[in-house]
Amino acid sequence: MNAKVTENTQQHRFELPIADGAVAAAYYRLENGRVVLIHTEVPSEYTGQGIASQLAQGIFELLRKTRRKAIPRCPFMGRFLVKNPQYSDIVAG
Repeated sequence: MNAKVTENTQQHRFELPIADGAVAAAYYRLENGRVVLIHTEVPSEYTGQGIASQLAQGIFELLRKTRRKAIPRCPFMGRFLVKNPQYSDIVAG
């Protein structure tokens, strides 16, 4: 999959197109200029395929590129960051 993570500011989520119109999404809210990641969703028929990890990687690359910081409140995002310390510079606090 060559899909790119994009930010949907109107719905307060990052999106990764999967197939047939399906989308993986990570929802957020903004607090003091930081992106608080609160929930990650992957359609059930696509679970276990590494899509959430692709979404997370794309999010952290996008945040790094736009010089923003993240606060992971979503359990998946927290686990992803533990396994991928190369993104620790993006984490606030």
